[in-house]
Amino acid sequence: MANPVFSEKTFTKIDLTYNSGEVMTVQSTLTKVGILLFILLASSAVSWVGLLEGWSIAPMLIPAGCIGGLLCAVVLAFKKEWAPQLAPTYALLEGLAIGAISAIFHQFAFIAAGLTFGVVFVMWVLYKTGIIKATRGFMVGVAAATGAVFLLYMLTWILGMFSISIPYIHQGGTIGIIFSGVVVTIAAMNLIIDFHLIEEGARMQLPKYMEWYSAFGLMVTIIWLYLEILKLLAKLARR
Repeated sequence: MANPVFSEKTFTKIDLTYNSGEVMTVQSTLTKVGILLFILLASSAVSWVGLLEGWSIAPMLIPAGCIGGLLCAVVLAFKKEWAPQLAPTYALLEGLAIGAISAIFHQFAFIAAGLTFGVVFVMWVLYKTGIIKATRGFMVGVAAATGAVFLLYMLTWILGMFSISIPYIHQGGTIGIIFSGVVVTIAAMNLIIDFHLIEEGARMQLPKYMEWYSAFGLMVTIIWLYLEILKLLAKLARR
């Protein structure tokens, strides 16, 4: 419900004609998450080097990666059975953008990456031990909070086209830091829902291609979490 590409409604729109007879499993899905992470990191490394070395195409890496990744996500929203091909493509394209952004904020990038994987691990432990449960109320609350953040970011983007900025929240002051901390928390809470939906998909014995789609959905949250942590670290450094 919270992650726009990976929610309970996702499971009601499955094309079973693509079912090869094999079904989704948690272990195989996590393996595919690892594959996507490897592609993302490899692509990021190339982009990072390209930006620092001053390649002529370097200025285009961020918009090309973001737009390409967005197009993959939009297509996957309607053609989930294409996930085995488009999920790796998404990771490759997003890696180009992530690597370039990380190179710009290189003094915080490795710390942000470490914190991101640390948060993912902690949230996995909290989920598996039942300390945090993906109840209906929890999912609705996280979805509402995520939607509010999305609308605020869209408003910021639209106003930015007219050279208007929303004060405080994107700056390095106390309000901006608190805002980023809240967004990081919301992104982390989305991980709980992603873990739950992966297990739910395996329980429902969804078609095998949904492993790639589920891995893609988790990747969207992880990338969002990383960027928000990177932004928070940059704000803290400006104080």
